[in-house]
Amino acid sequence: MKIVQIPLLRDNYGYLIVCDKTKNAAIIDPSEADPVLARIDQEQVPLQAILNTHHHRDHTGGNEGILAKHQAEVYGHKSDSGRIHGLSCGVDEGDEIQIGELKGAVLFIPGHTTGHVAYLFENNLFCGDTLFTAGCGRLFEGTPEQMQSSLKKLMTLPDNTKSLLRPRIHREQSALCHVSRAQKSQTGVALRARARLTHARHLHGAFDDRRGETNQPLSALGQQRNSGPRKGGECDNSSRPGFCFCRR
Repeated sequence: MKIVQIPLLRDNYGYLIVCDKTKNAAIIDPSEADPVLARIDQEQVPLQAILNTHHHRDHTGGNEGILAKHQAEVYGHKSDSGRIHGLSCGVDEGDEIQIGELKGAVLFIPGHTTGHVAYLFENNLFCGDTLFTAGCGRLFEGTPEQMQSSLKKLMTLPDNTKSLLRPRIHREQSALCHVSRAQKSQTGVALRARARLTHARHLHGAFDDRRGETNQPLSALGQQRNSGPRKGGECDNSSRPGFCFCRR
């Protein structure tokens, strides 16, 4: 499996995934069309599918332009019919997607929106706006309980699962709040959380320099879990569950 990151807009990424055997490809969360189309041409791969994690424009804005050039299926949660341009395959928890000979699983993770999904290919997790480098997504439609449940679901995946994240440094205040809460609970956790934030800042600062490269901003879920504030082995952040990555 080959993964090609494509920087989009101000601080977004799309991910072109390619089956090693068939060279069939899918694009995940294309914010805009032109950079994606250019990269598809550069890689010389047939586009089989567009995989949208949710309906927000910064994840689907490129659908129309891509579909004007390529015949591809469009995947998204079944509840987002009418909200995702070109949606042809509505999916839900436990569904399987096949790109060439590459098989992926669908995880339903509402919270950021009511129809948010993640895609898991091998040990690579594409989780949209549910999990960021130093925090989680804002609750636009879902409830805190839904986000808590979705984060717990992600934390049941193996520690070596690679989450392909977006830095979202323009939400740095939330990340700093996360670090501050960790500082009050455990020094070791605070240091790890601060390291995650430093990493996020580095990714954002190098954003323009990485255009055209294929190094993904990867984060092992084990690292994410260790950045979460805990107290006495339990979450001490129940009022803001999105900032807790503990397994309970």
